[in-house]
Amino acid sequence: MNSGIQAKLFELIKLSINQEESVVSIVSDILSLSTDAVYRRIRQETLMTIEEVRKLCIHFDLSFDALMELKSGKAGFSYMQLKENEFTIEKYLEGILNGLSRLRSIQETKIYLSINNVHFFQALNFPQIIRFRLFFWAKTHLLLPAYRHQLFKHEKISADAFSLGKEILESYNRFPSAEIVDKDLMRGYLRQVQYYLECNLFEDPSYAGFLADRAEKWLLHYQHQAALGVKFIYGTEPLDKDNKLDLYLNETINMDNTFYYDGEQVKGVYLTHNIMNYLHTTDENYVRDSWNIMQCQLANSTLISEVNAKVRNNYFAELLNLVGQHKNQFNRIIQEK
Repeated sequence: MNSGIQAKLFELIKLSINQEESVVSIVSDILSLSTDAVYRRIRQETLMTIEEVRKLCIHFDLSFDALMELKSGKAGFSYMQLKENEFTIEKYLEGILNGLSRLRSIQETKIYLSINNVHFFQALNFPQIIRFRLFFWAKTHLLLPAYRHQLFKHEKISADAFSLGKEILESYNRFPSAEIVDKDLMRGYLRQVQYYLECNLFEDPSYAGFLADRAEKWLLHYQHQAALGVKFIYGTEPLDKDNKLDLYLNETINMDNTFYYDGEQVKGVYLTHNIMNYLHTTDENYVRDSWNIMQCQLANSTLISEVNAKVRNNYFAELLNLVGQHKNQFNRIIQEK
């Protein structure tokens, strides 16, 4: 085993565990080695076998390709497997929380987001939005059998899902972030609500109006955060200036949802995939190319947090007007039923 690859493997392992956990202790248990033997491998005094590397990659869910010097144009990604009979909102949220938890172990991390349609993290301020989005994804896009005959009901999200969502939101809020929005923010979400209303897929049609109200409240909260340049949970007050929010307006369109993170030890990218699933990579070439594109997007966008109040207020007024138009349309559809 090449010593450079071995060193990179231990770097990735360190990023995969909590700060209070010991790499030596964990690797010792996995490989059934003494701590001295593990230290020799960390110091590269003893080269690892392919079988040892295989065991560690499986345990820490690491791609062996990520350790290799792949040719330009190729990159390894990890993703959340969707098993037909095992999909739940809770498992989906657990995967996202685990990713954010790993980021918290990286020093000096800042995140950069390019947002297409719905800002997932911010929408967690109103769990009903996320619950509808995940239901729509499971029933209409994935065509999961368990959802085939279900109507969308007006009910609370489960206690576990609510707790997970809150943890995700709190974790997201801890990272300073630069976020790029466009003029289609929430437009697709409103179309999905209207589609379900027109197809009689709500148990109570009036719930469409409730979901539009949630979108309105969220936009007002996001506008408030942008004005202050700080992220905080709806219904609370900002407590920490470290939760910095730099919000940029792209006058054209964001083609996808990209989550780029830049830490002291590692950089990486999450991409949306198959509508609401996500891909993750730390491949240096791919990450560098993604950062170059992100920089171009930032350069072509207008900063609207804390400054440029006129542009910011006009932008959110347009979005709120769009929500109002859909609420009126929803009422007309309900009256005609």
